[in-house]
Amino acid sequence: MSESAWTTLEALPRPRLEQLFADPRRLEALCTTLDLPGGAIRFDWSKTHLDGPVIEVLAQIAADMDVEGKREAMFGGEAINNTEGRAVEHTAQRGVGCPDSVDQAMANHQRMRGLVEAILTGDFGEVKSLIHIGIGGSALGPALAIDALTRDGARVEVHVVSNIDGCALEQAFSRCDPKTTMLALASKTFTTIETMTNAESAIEWMRQAGVEDPYGRIIALTASPAKAMEWGVDETRCLPFSETVGGRYSLWSSIGFPVALALGWEDFAAFLEGATAMDRHFYEAPLHENVVFRAAFADLYYAQARRCETRAVFAYDERLALLPDYLQQLEMESNGKSVTADGKPVGRPTAPVTWGGVGTDAQHAVFQLLHQGTHLIPVDFIAVIASGDTLDPAHHRILLSNCFAQGAALMAGQKSDDGARAYPGDRPSATILCDDLDPATLGSLIAFHEHRTFVNGAMLGINSFDQFGVELGKAIAKRIESEGAAGFDASTAALLEAAGIGAG
Repeated sequence: MSESAWTTLEALPRPRLEQLFADPRRLEALCTTLDLPGGAIRFDWSKTHLDGPVIEVLAQIAADMDVEGKREAMFGGEAINNTEGRAVEHTAQRGVGCPDSVDQAMANHQRMRGLVEAILTGDFGEVKSLIHIGIGGSALGPALAIDALTRDGARVEVHVVSNIDGCALEQAFSRCDPKTTMLALASKTFTTIETMTNAESAIEWMRQAGVEDPYGRIIALTASPAKAMEWGVDETRCLPFSETVGGRYSLWSSIGFPVALALGWEDFAAFLEGATAMDRHFYEAPLHENVVFRAAFADLYYAQARRCETRAVFAYDERLALLPDYLQQLEMESNGKSVTADGKPVGRPTAPVTWGGVGTDAQHAVFQLLHQGTHLIPVDFIAVIASGDTLDPAHHRILLSNCFAQGAALMAGQKSDDGARAYPGDRPSATILCDDLDPATLGSLIAFHEHRTFVNGAMLGINSFDQFGVELGKAIAKRIESEGAAGFDASTAALLEAAGIGAG
């Protein structure tokens, strides 16, 4: 990684946003509309500080870091996850990648489709509910897709449970009849302690309700089907996926089973198709026309040249309420690293803290800081032209007006002799505006953010596909279970004792 190029980026002039708009071609240069299977999506990065010199330097860094070569390696099925010795093949799950991996993914999809359709046609008796038990990417992706796409009803009601806190599982129990409920257990290794503990409790709930064969109502979603069968799941109800599919990138694999069950297979196929279209844009579009590179360039400019430590995402659509949570894991688990892929210190900022919320709620909670605070925070606004409700159109009109007004206000600001009423302006935002929100559009949006995350990591030399940082705390928790409080610092030992845990 060339430190001199980053130094050049930091030293570039910093014109204000209104000065940049003096260029009449700016909107055309930095706003791109893609015609995708679910309808058009407009990607508007014109209210960011990207300009010719910034893009030129970042394009040179991308060339120096061989980002296009790394992209080729990822789509080609090479082991770019070098710390774990694995390829990265979530795109193969939607049909783009190494031919053998695509063929295997399609076979797994057909197996999943058969099970989905068997359940929906009554082969398992009456099934009204599914409790999907997973954690991390095994839960966040399904929860987002189901919440976004089933507001008008689902083929089967799905309740996603991730937290080991028993209150989460009990809440799902209270909404389901155990005799008309199935369980989906999502775990790559089929050893995840939170998932397996919740699974045991769910089986006991069924057993106590008189369900004769609780294990006969379990679907295993795993890269370790042998372990699932050893645990008690019949082979015919094990839906495998490849070891080369990481958890936070796994929604397209059998981890998407609850989405397919809730929507029906046709809509799940459209979800995959939308992601595939974004894959092809990312893979084929020239760098200067590529919306993924453009977004990543803005991310890197603010994190590196402006030292912005956070990035905010606000969904101006209630159906996308879980998108900021999903992006938190995608971006922070992928690029929250301090060493490069070869183990050397990065020496620069890496992933900013991703956070956000839902408009217009967030306007009355955190936008004070965005407009008048001392932090420079780049913002993404995500909105949908077609309303998701049947109420007076004024609802949606006011929602979208607020979304667009916030971006305009952040950029323009407002002068005042009264400091409390002055807005500095020159605060960046990007807007992603979708024609509609359907399965294909959501698939495109998620794939866009996956590739954006990849480019961010590749330009910094990071391996975006391991996550060893989540392991240490889990290992210590297991140690507490087996050994108690012995050997811990005084504070931790006292907390364990206060909670009645430290006896060993």
